[in-house]
Amino acid sequence: MKFQVGDKVLVLHSNEEGEVVDIINNKMVMVDVRGVKFPAYIDQLDFPYFKRFTEKKLFPQKKEKIYIDDVRKEKIPAQKIVDGVWLSFLPVFDTDEFGDDVVEQLKIHLINSTERTYNFIYNLQFFGKPEFDLKSEIKPFEDFYIHDVAFSDMSDSPSFSFEFSLLQPEKNKVDYYETFIKLKPKQLFDRIEQLKQKGEATFKDKLFDTFPDKKEEEKFDLDPLLARGIKIYNAKETRKYLPPARTVVDLHIEKLMDDWKGLSNGEILSMQIKEFEKWYDLAVAHYQAQLIIVHGLGSGRLRDEIHDILRLKREVKSFINQYHPSFGYGATEIYFQY
Repeated sequence: MKFQVGDKVLVLHSNEEGEVVDIINNKMVMVDVRGVKFPAYIDQLDFPYFKRFTEKKLFPQKKEKIYIDDVRKEKIPAQKIVDGVWLSFLPVFDTDEFGDDVVEQLKIHLINSTERTYNFIYNLQFFGKPEFDLKSEIKPFEDFYIHDVAFSDMSDSPSFSFEFSLLQPEKNKVDYYETFIKLKPKQLFDRIEQLKQKGEATFKDKLFDTFPDKKEEEKFDLDPLLARGIKIYNAKETRKYLPPARTVVDLHIEKLMDDWKGLSNGEILSMQIKEFEKWYDLAVAHYQAQLIIVHGLGSGRLRDEIHDILRLKREVKSFINQYHPSFGYGATEIYFQY
C-alpha cells in the first residue's frame, strides 16, 4: 500500500493537498481536503513534498511596484448546490485469485444537499424482513456514513427505506415523509460496470428533491347529506359498520371470479391488486395483528407489486415470503404495528 491513514497527499487533478483518513482497498483511499471527504484512486494522488520543495525560492525576488489593478481580488467561495437528498453507494473492490477486480461490499452514505436538517429512520430489509435499523439526524450539506452491506447480500431483494422529518418543524411542511430505494441485481451490476468505464467511485439515487408541503385538507359540508336523511357515523365507531376482516386472502383469479379467461394479464393483475387493497384496509381497520396474502408463484409479478405496496405502509411492521405448510412459497405473511 503506497499510502497509510494520516499521510498528507496531493490531489493531482486539482493540485490541492489533503489527508488520507481511511483505506478502502489496495486501489482506493478516502481523502479529506479542507473538511470535505471523498474517495480517490491511488494513481490520482501523490505525496506533496516535491510540490512544496519546488515552490520554495532559494533567493528572495526583488520587490516590484504593485499597482491597484494588480492587487488580487478576494476569491468568492463556490456556492453550494441544492439538489435534494441522495443515497450513495461506494463499491469496495478487491482482487481475487485470478487477478480480477471483484466487489466485496458497498459503503452506504446518506447525502443531504439541502439547507435543512432532518431526523431520519433508516431500515434495510432483505426479502421484506428487517435486517438493520438506524435512527439519527443529518445536517445541511452533510455526508452521513450509514453502514456497509456485503455485496453477496445484494441479490436478496434489498430495500433501503427511510422516514424523514424536519428537526425544526414548519407548519406548511408534512410531519414526515417516507421513501425507499430497491436495487435489482442486474441493475446493480450494470451501474458498477458504468463506474469502471467512467473511472468514478460512487453511484447514487435521489430520495427527494425538497421536503414535501402539506396538502390542504378538504372540508365537507355535511348539512345537505343530513337533510336528505343520510346517516353520518363517528369515525371512531366505524368498525361497528365494517364487514368482517380475513386472516387469509387468496388472490388466485379463479377464486375471485368465474368468467376470467377473456381478461388480459394486465386486467387480471389490476383486479388482484384491488382485492388485496380491500382486504388489507379491512385488516388495518380491525387492528389485525397479522394477514396472509396467497399470491401463488407464477412469474412473481403479483408478489413484487404487493411487496412494493407494503414497503410504503406505515402500519406494516414486517412481511416475509417464506415456506408455509399450507401455501408453500406462494404466500406473504404480513405483521402489523399500531
